[in-house]
Amino acid sequence: MPEDDIDDKKMPLLDHLVELRNRMMWSFVALMITFAVCYYFSKDIYGFLTRPLAVALAGESGRHMIFTNLTEAFFTYMKVAFWTALFVSFPIIATQIWMFVAPGLYRKERRAFLPFLIATPILFFMGGALVYYVIFPLAWRFFISFETPGGDGTLPIEVMPKVNEYLSLVMTLIFAFGLAFQLPVLLSLLVRVGLITTADLASKRRFAYLGIFVFAAIFTPPDPLSMCSLAIPMLALYEGSIVSGKIIERQRAQREAAEAAQSSG
Repeated sequence: MPEDDIDDKKMPLLDHLVELRNRMMWSFVALMITFAVCYYFSKDIYGFLTRPLAVALAGESGRHMIFTNLTEAFFTYMKVAFWTALFVSFPIIATQIWMFVAPGLYRKERRAFLPFLIATPILFFMGGALVYYVIFPLAWRFFISFETPGGDGTLPIEVMPKVNEYLSLVMTLIFAFGLAFQLPVLLSLLVRVGLITTADLASKRRFAYLGIFVFAAIFTPPDPLSMCSLAIPMLALYEGSIVSGKIIERQRAQREAAEAAQSSG
């Protein structure tokens, strides 16, 4: 059988639906098992997420977080467990999606798309690590600096973060940075399928840089250091996308030349 042929035989629509159901079932089971484990450790996970704030407030007695609704803390732990389970089980879910899609692809297409599938969670976790270890300490110190002791005729301003609002802010920033780090995957895929070229990326570089800084300004605290902490890695990822795109275009040109030579011969 030629290398470019699809391996699996044609399947009826019902068989495809059964296969899709099985893949979704395995993904759901993996998510639920991971969720149960994460919920057991939800307090530890939440403690990990609040550690940057605890470090920023270290040495100050009487600091604590609050919840104003009886169910707020419970549902916060539920959210912590769910999102953590989603992160941890993502490789399993992605594998199930791949196992459903791969039989319908040519072998050449499978080899082309598999590296992008592997790179996606790695880049996402890199973005999450950047925001946790770099942005959070800077951001929390910036926001805490707005506290005021008060005085004659004025009331003090003291930070008393709510558990659910803190979690929402943390998850928003983690998702924003994780998605931002998918930039090279997206651009490389667009180059591979021929929707854009590296010449287009290079010629539109100034507009891309402007868009990156606008994105960083929106999704980071309003200080230049935090904004640059996201913008500079994204600029590097954009330039890396151009390099990887050139490699893809060079391989495509070599393949097309070899096919042309084979057909003419």
